[in-house]
Amino acid sequence: MSERIWRKSSFSTGPQSECVEVAAGPNGLVHFRESDDPRITVATTRVIWATFIAAAKAGGFDRLTG
Repeated sequence: MSERIWRKSSFSTGPQSECVEVAAGPNGLVHFRESDDPRITVATTRVIWATFIAAAKAGGFDRLTG
């Protein structure tokens, strides 16, 4: 099995650069983890991931951050 290539948001900079990292996995799955504890990962389908990203971009989770 090849090692996953993890990608981090370009918004994650500075002294506290903890963020969510994402990697493509086998069978079309998307894996994600928190950079401050990379031992724990979660996997989902590309469709569910795309739906989540669309909702986040539309502000669907804004009430959880403020």
